[in-house]
Amino acid sequence: MFILVGIHPPKRETFDLATRTNTDPKGVVRDVDVYTVEPWGLYLARPAPGRAQFHYLESWLLPALNLRVTVFHFNPGYERDQDFYLDVGVYTAGPRVWHSEDHYLDLVLRTGRQVTVADVDELVLAVRDGLLSPDDADRAIRTAVTTVEALARHGYHLDSWLNTIGITLTWRAA
Repeated sequence: MFILVGIHPPKRETFDLATRTNTDPKGVVRDVDVYTVEPWGLYLARPAPGRAQFHYLESWLLPALNLRVTVFHFNPGYERDQDFYLDVGVYTAGPRVWHSEDHYLDLVLRTGRQVTVADVDELVLAVRDGLLSPDDADRAIRTAVTTVEALARHGYHLDSWLNTIGITLTWRAA
């Protein structure tokens, strides 16, 4: 038997389109190379200085789906068997500034093969510790289940699923 310890509060980020910056959960402000706003979401691409695992990241914030889809550009020796990393949370659009609040659950997609759910333990701890409301946890679980089902129905192809609901994601090479 193991004892569950405390958990961090939900990670919050700010995406400032005017200054082309991204403020991470620790308050570090990072320059963003590209912001693109589409009716369904916000795309960002930026370097990841100081990260051993990866040197660049691209993300789409998809408010209607409660998802953030990220492609990490890994450094040699840190590659992972994943094509997309999906964070479950709340993503709020604004005319100049967008906000995100991560709700712990993550989905790791291996295109054409499988999707796995990660960090369920963190979600449970956050609710237990009063950091996330039961309603927010319920929404996170429903989002994860709905997303896993949709991906499974489309052969674990993100684009195939999203195209059926009018969303086309684009990515750049880094």
